[in-house]
Amino acid sequence: MAHEIDGIKFEQRHGKARVRVGRVWKSENGRHSFAEWNVSISLLSDCLPAYFQGDNSNIVATDTMKNTVYAKAKECSEQLSMEDFAIGLGKHFTSFYKQVATAIIKIVEKPWERIYIDGQPHKHGFKLGSEKHTAEVIVKKSGDLMVTSGIEGLALLKTTKNCISSCGFMPSTANSLVLKDFIRDEYTVLPETRERMLATEVTGFWRYSYESLSGLPAKPLYFSDRYLDVKKVLVDTFFGPPKEGVYSPSVQRTLYEMAEAVLGRFPDISSIQLKMPNIHFLPVNLSNKDNVIVKFDDDVFLPTDEPHGTIEASLSRMRSKI
Repeated sequence: MAHEIDGIKFEQRHGKARVRVGRVWKSENGRHSFAEWNVSISLLSDCLPAYFQGDNSNIVATDTMKNTVYAKAKECSEQLSMEDFAIGLGKHFTSFYKQVATAIIKIVEKPWERIYIDGQPHKHGFKLGSEKHTAEVIVKKSGDLMVTSGIEGLALLKTTKNCISSCGFMPSTANSLVLKDFIRDEYTVLPETRERMLATEVTGFWRYSYESLSGLPAKPLYFSDRYLDVKKVLVDTFFGPPKEGVYSPSVQRTLYEMAEAVLGRFPDISSIQLKMPNIHFLPVNLSNKDNVIVKFDDDVFLPTDEPHGTIEASLSRMRSKI
């Protein structure tokens, strides 16, 4: 929250970070659902005397914020999305405390997944997955709202139909792939190649078009379902059809196609940002003075994670001007 004091701009907020909470929901048929959330809270409030006079009378204690997370989790008798849980927290802080103008709630969900035994879903068994569902919700006292969901750690890899080609070269066969036509100068040593791996770990954020508390969808698990839908579109666009796949001329092009597919599929998403590092698999060639031990034939690679290329971009819908 910004203020001007004696010609100096002063901004402040306070909150509680990394409040971990687990919640079990039990249905009548014995099936349990479970979520583990890591919650961070920031409040923009009118509490200048705490900074200038040491007067804490308008401060919401951060320990109270922590306790509120557990109290609100207890009140959620029905399973809900973590976006809805964040919205509920934001509504509480901005309505219960007159000095709080804005609440910013960030949540990261630990990826517990229901386990299957002999092809059957276990009623109360879970295992830890990989990619994480994230959310950031900004709630203002006026009722204005901003909801952003995301994904972290979505590791994807395909072993063919990948190259870099600024001239739009399209290989004639699945294994005729060329790394070519990038800029070369005195520091370039990267050779051209017929084949390469495409591996990345996707981080994505998408913002919903809902701008007020009154306009939110009523479905309890709406945002959870939308997260799964967006993840499926990202994955399907990256890989293409299961038999023939899809050609990737560059990480940049694939990133754009993935983001474009999300906006094209979901009209309630107004923007999306993707970060896709280019994780390298280096060819292995081994030899000594007497013989070749390993001759690379698009088969044996050295996996690396540092250094790696960084590619990111965002797509947003253009608002019509009336």
